[in-house]
Amino acid sequence: MAEIAEQNVEAVHAASHPIPSAPRGHYLLTLSLAALGVVYGDIGTSPLYAMRECFHGAHAIEPSPANILGVLSLIFWSLILVISIKYLVFVMQADNRGEGGILALTSLATRMQGALHGRKWALIALGLFGAALLYGDGMITPAISVLSAVEGLEIVTPFFKPYIIPITVVILIALFLIQRSGTAGIGKVFGPVTLLWFITIAALGVVQIARHPSVITAVNPYHAVDFFLRNGWTGYFILGTVVLVITGGESLYVDLGHFGRRPIRLVWFTIVLPALLLNYFGQGALLIADPATRESPFYLL
Repeated sequence: MAEIAEQNVEAVHAASHPIPSAPRGHYLLTLSLAALGVVYGDIGTSPLYAMRECFHGAHAIEPSPANILGVLSLIFWSLILVISIKYLVFVMQADNRGEGGILALTSLATRMQGALHGRKWALIALGLFGAALLYGDGMITPAISVLSAVEGLEIVTPFFKPYIIPITVVILIALFLIQRSGTAGIGKVFGPVTLLWFITIAALGVVQIARHPSVITAVNPYHAVDFFLRNGWTGYFILGTVVLVITGGESLYVDLGHFGRRPIRLVWFTIVLPALLLNYFGQGALLIADPATRESPFYLL
């Protein structure tokens, strides 16, 4: 949902309504809630399918305790290294007068004196190529996320099976239609909804972790290393699936000009990251207890 929102936001609007570098008090909370709905909607839906794809499908691995702990370790360190450190610590420092995103970064790079040596147009072409990939991601990811969410109805009752695709299409059309309300309007609607979502998935994860607390040992990177040593090239194929947990991470930088660094960082470290980790580890605990749940570990929490 967040990917749809960010593609239709006017850059001119962001430039004419600059976000203070250090918002405080009620304004900080308001921006943070809006950022939660716009920036983190994509990465927040990854628990719907990321863990399932590792253990269910054509290229899945056996849901043994060692493999489950290995995948959880990969998920944990992916969120820490790629999102928490790479994006929130380093990438967000490279703003272009407060703006973020691939085009803002391209504009910043093309102004480097003496560093391009006549390669300015090649750099612009790379920037446009990156923007095209972002637009493609903005079209594909919402379809996957919404479809994965609606498929949960089939688990509740087989009655909904013939209607999964039509319901998904209707929801996607509705999401595209409301883009005219802009970032502010979308943030007001999706902010509280997304907050409830993260609270819910965190609570579901806590229940399973409490039953099998040993799953917490997956924070040890030893399990990730051991996973690759035991599974060889198959482990690297699974790593490609684990990358699904950081889908939407680019939104943090893209929406920098709308919300600023402080709200985006605040929401990540206080709400999003804890909720995601609790849910993923909860799914892992469920799989260790009952490997048969690998077809839909999220919906069976």
